[in-house]
Amino acid sequence: MAKIDPRVTRKTITGFSNPTIKFVRSLRDKKHRRREARFLAEGLRLLTDARASGHLPELLLMATGRDPHPLIDDLAAAVIDQGGDVIDVPPDILAKMTGKDNPQAVCGVYREWDTALARIDRHAAPIWLVAQAMRDPGNLGTLLRTADAVGAGGVILIDDCVDPFSVEAVRASMGAVFTQTLAQARWGDFLAWLRAGPGQLVAASLREAVAYRGAAYLAPCFVLVGNESQGLPADYEVACDMRVTLPMLGRADSLNAAVAAAVLAYEVLATLKTAPRL
Repeated sequence: MAKIDPRVTRKTITGFSNPTIKFVRSLRDKKHRRREARFLAEGLRLLTDARASGHLPELLLMATGRDPHPLIDDLAAAVIDQGGDVIDVPPDILAKMTGKDNPQAVCGVYREWDTALARIDRHAAPIWLVAQAMRDPGNLGTLLRTADAVGAGGVILIDDCVDPFSVEAVRASMGAVFTQTLAQARWGDFLAWLRAGPGQLVAASLREAVAYRGAAYLAPCFVLVGNESQGLPADYEVACDMRVTLPMLGRADSLNAAVAAAVLAYEVLATLKTAPRL
């Protein structure tokens, strides 16, 4: 990771060739995020929500000429207090780093956290969301927001999903990436972990499925949705404890994966208020 002079906690950078600017821009690329274990988040609301969830950026970048805002000043002070760095940059540089023509006034660099299954405490919540091979960052952001909304314990990403720490996914999550426990695993490892303790695996499916309304959900319930275009592999569905289907009354034969997860999650949530735990 590019280092700022440790004696300086606040400075101004005006050149695109500055090493710190190059480092921040590199975090838009997945391989650099993985190498550095850092990611970008932008926007005062998102950064404020992250702080409320216990996450402060290691590096805070603020646009020069911005309108004054007490939340920005409080955030900057908190970053400096924790030993982080605050940098003022022209708006055009901020736009290059975030990839937006009209960037937000602030952008932060955060340390990625461990996403191993070992972090998951299945007893922490009655419902968890699981996505297999989800590829669209907008869908993942929606899934994270849904998990936050239903009070899920977190989101588990199976196989080759989109990077949850990409700028697009973080932006789409509207801050929920900071509130949710995240885990990433291959299917076999996830299934072995799940079967080692209590947990009902419920798949959204069209194959030999029961109606999602009135199904016998049990906590902790792991709601599984598949890839946006291909759905779940057949052998994955067979391994589930239950398959449920949502009615399709129009001409479309399926719902968006994240939307289906949201509808199903709320039904599970309503049912689990009176259902026993496993």
